[in-house]
Amino acid sequence: MFSFEFLFSLLCTPYQDICVIIPEWRLESDDSCEVSFKDACVYESKQTVNGKVPSENGVWERRTTLPAPMFSRNDFSVWGFLKKCIGMELSKITMPIVFNEPLSFLQRITEYMEHTYLIHKACTLSDSIERMQLVAAFAISAVASQWDRTGKPFNPLLGETFELTRDEEGYRMISEQVSHHPPISAFYSESLNQDFSFHGSIYPKLKFWGKSVEAEPKGTMTLELSKHREAYTWTNPMCCVHNVILGKLWIEQYGTVEIVNHSTGDKCVLNFKPCGMFGKELHRVEGHIQDKSKKKHQVIYGKWTECVYSIEPKVYEANKKAEKKSGGDSKKHKQEQSTGGDDADEMPDVQETVTMIPGSTLLWRVAPRPPNSTQMYNFTNFAMTLNELEPGMIGVIAPTDCRLRPDIRAMENGDIDTASREKERLEEKQRAARRERAKDEEEWSTRWFQQGKNPYTGASDWIYKGGYFDRRYPHLPDIY
Repeated sequence: MFSFEFLFSLLCTPYQDICVIIPEWRLESDDSCEVSFKDACVYESKQTVNGKVPSENGVWERRTTLPAPMFSRNDFSVWGFLKKCIGMELSKITMPIVFNEPLSFLQRITEYMEHTYLIHKACTLSDSIERMQLVAAFAISAVASQWDRTGKPFNPLLGETFELTRDEEGYRMISEQVSHHPPISAFYSESLNQDFSFHGSIYPKLKFWGKSVEAEPKGTMTLELSKHREAYTWTNPMCCVHNVILGKLWIEQYGTVEIVNHSTGDKCVLNFKPCGMFGKELHRVEGHIQDKSKKKHQVIYGKWTECVYSIEPKVYEANKKAEKKSGGDSKKHKQEQSTGGDDADEMPDVQETVTMIPGSTLLWRVAPRPPNSTQMYNFTNFAMTLNELEPGMIGVIAPTDCRLRPDIRAMENGDIDTASREKERLEEKQRAARRERAKDEEEWSTRWFQQGKNPYTGASDWIYKGGYFDRRYPHLPDIY
């Protein structure tokens, strides 16, 4: 009955245009800010008991759990709050902390990078169609982490940042909250050997319609592969969260996603299928890859919650015809139609897992979640690590980094009362700073990104200015 909070987790889902480039391959601080740094230092010193320890050879192992399990939401009246929000844009509403998970939206954006190996592999391939297959798998995999994530990430404060460097996976990433109204988050990631860059800006628009919440994707994703001098762009599918008041929460992604290779003219058209009346298509993705002459080369099929395959079009069509000829599940569907309930928002039974068609190639399979995931906000293994402070981080990462937010840190440690007080304090501090700027007729200035146009689509975008990893942080705002 508390499923509404999940719809807010969509704020951290990919709803923007993304461009990916694949390279060649084959502060003055006040007392409150000081407290947040002290808390972070204390937390760092406790890492031997909070889910991770250094291994015997001195190599730091990332944690596999959070310091404390999530709290119960059973005593909170969802409807009492939500009835005030019908028809409103949710990104403009201050949410009670009961809806949150202990991550910032900037950290949730970083979950795009969980399956970076797909990009690295694409960089090694000489055939553009084969590269497109892996780029398509990467785009699909980017939405997989939101399944069953029932908490809303914290809204980033204006000027908030998050960096992530993964040497073993060969990339680093920086994101910044560049606008508060409307809320816009910009990010830029690159491979450590200059093989690719992946960037975008996200402006998710959510609306509550009584029984469901609709998320409209805004923004463009861009992937650039340097060696191949290729740039791919796409936007993300629509998302709908059902049963936000009563019943079992469930989510579906639907709509057409077009991935365009601006260098070759190749295109991948993906159809995230709506659930339908009986749930047969729940979570399913189907599409094809075509060249600039519109000749189909490969079919992509699978589920965004499970796995994705590719296969030759002729083989795929022959298999579909054989299924249709044999009658498929028509009898089962007739039974479902005759016994179906009256509640259109009832979650359909999840159909059988994806059946691999002989001759298919597996492109991607979702990693299993840790055994304690349900007690840890349904986090993936990757999400578990995003807010941890590794040895030596403090003094290196920017003082605006999400890891230093006292409200998120308190929530992660299981101290909900402190988390709620800190959240209110930070939001009021942000409002006071905005009033001061208005009084002085001063415009907010972003640090690492500037507004411009996407070089491939011409759409409005936020472009990385560079310089973050030089580790010079002059005149950064005191936001904590």
